[in-house]
Amino acid sequence: MYDPKSRKAEEFINHDEIEATLAWADEHKNDRPLIESILEKAATFKGLTHREAAVLLACELEDCNARIFETAKAVKDHIYGSRIVLFAPLYLSNYCINGCTYCPYHAKNKNIIRKKLTQDEIRREVIALQDLGHKRLLLEAGEHPKMNPIEYILESIKTIYSIKHKNGEIRRLNVNIAATTVENYKKLHEAQIGTYQLFQETYNKAAYTELHPKGPKSDYAYHTEAHDRAMEAGIDDVGLGVLFGLNLYRYDFVGLLMHAEHLEAVFGVGPHTISVPRICPADDIDPATFTNAVPDDIFLKIVALIRLAVPYTGMIMSTRESSRIRTEALKIGISQISGGSRTSVGGYTIRDIKDVENTAQFETSDRRSLDEIVCWLLENNYLPSFCTACYRAGRTGDRFMQFAKSGDIANYCQANAVMTIKEYLCDYASPKTREAGEKVIERELPKIPNEKFRAASEKRLIKIAEGERDFRF
Repeated sequence: MYDPKSRKAEEFINHDEIEATLAWADEHKNDRPLIESILEKAATFKGLTHREAAVLLACELEDCNARIFETAKAVKDHIYGSRIVLFAPLYLSNYCINGCTYCPYHAKNKNIIRKKLTQDEIRREVIALQDLGHKRLLLEAGEHPKMNPIEYILESIKTIYSIKHKNGEIRRLNVNIAATTVENYKKLHEAQIGTYQLFQETYNKAAYTELHPKGPKSDYAYHTEAHDRAMEAGIDDVGLGVLFGLNLYRYDFVGLLMHAEHLEAVFGVGPHTISVPRICPADDIDPATFTNAVPDDIFLKIVALIRLAVPYTGMIMSTRESSRIRTEALKIGISQISGGSRTSVGGYTIRDIKDVENTAQFETSDRRSLDEIVCWLLENNYLPSFCTACYRAGRTGDRFMQFAKSGDIANYCQANAVMTIKEYLCDYASPKTREAGEKVIERELPKIPNEKFRAASEKRLIKIAEGERDFRF
């Protein structure tokens, strides 16, 4: 039976409930009074249930579909303003024992070059990322108990946090590694990670089993229940995601929202972030073999509906997507993007591998440098943010949501975003980016709601220009 409070995967992600939801959505997809009432609810920032969101996804009424995007934009602007958080992935190792049919790291792939970074190589990678201006990284590694044990991950985290180069430092390290035990999640929590991310790939158990024929990841329940174990271990910021294109998108869309509802029901707080990757080309992987590709218009509708369903959850889009799609997605829901990314092991510095790109997990579509990304955001009236203050101040989990839902978080986020972009402009920006950035700071500074925060920010901006760093509220 479906039970969002259950700790069993097949009960909180219940197949019969998803099928019933999809059937109900088809039945009501052109029910104008119902659709309009759902959109009115969404406009109040109260979120949507998985059934309500499924109706909007199925909706065929042209004017109502236009309202979906308009409402998503209004919700996003109200909660996030013009702020866009920036990060970069750091791949430690592509050794993996799983058999995932959609990932080039799968154990049977003999074409890919296997590589594991040493601690010295990690230091060089981190310094290179710091020299670009990054303050927030996402640690990635394949699943391999001998090559990538938890001890290696913990040592690498310690190394990353220890590096201070010029004015650079990594202030928040999020982690995306395979599902593990409560004991290991406690170790990650003690190592002061930020968000723990783990993507489900697909919530359809039959499809999941077919896509994962070998390795620990083939255990659907263990993988799906991983976020529960992480939360139990004290990691109260967790990230969800599916790989759109592996399975029917409507099924996974509903499953994703049910997972968010489950975390809210059990732990009192939903996911801190939701990522929306689509399958793309990679070594030994041909996306054409996956027949469930999601077209751009549907993909953007999914982004808009996730924003309406979970308004206070951060939404992440990586460089898998083109600059065109990312431009559109920023307007309707995305609040975090990667910039200047390399998805290869050692991709930021290593040149002594025959072809470092042959260690990559997937091809990137948006290959602009971080400075180009920052300049693009500034010129499109966004406020790029390198803020990590909430995590470092203990505003995580339900404490973060209390600030977010009350609106108080705007004081912190706006001020911290302004100060961190000022740091970037002083330390790393090109002249063109610096000029655009100063104009944006002038525009965004008065938008800090709290007068005391605003006055303090003005003084701190002067100190940043004089060489001081790492102010935060």
